[in-house]
Amino acid sequence: QVQLVESGGGLVLPGGSLRLSCTASGFTLRGSTIGWFRQAPGKEREGVSCRRDSARVTYYADSVKGRFTISRDNAKNTVYLEMNSLKPDDTARYYCAAILWDSTGCLASQRYDYWGQGTQVTVSS
Repeated sequence: QVQLVESGGGLVLPGGSLRLSCTASGFTLRGSTIGWFRQAPGKEREGVSCRRDSARVTYYADSVKGRFTISRDNAKNTVYLEMNSLKPDDTARYYCAAILWDSTGCLASQRYDYWGQGTQVTVSS
């Protein structure tokens, strides 16, 4: 059974940092595609970052380029989203999602088959 569990969200001051984790079970990260998405109240879900393991490429939304970094630890079957220089506009519920094989267009949420329950990130003074 495929499961994704996010953790690491919380309340942080503007300019601060958080690291989100997405621990996968029921499949291996090798060869998969993992995406991070976020959704704020009243807004559509937005693709933040994604990683195609086989192609060894990563993608970022323009709004987070230079501030967020996606990485993985295959030994822990976990994907991370390091978020720096956080802004109030980054406030949202963050979700990780998985495709069990390599997929192009990985910032598009409709491509994903499996989703975690999300973790809340609030950036506020």
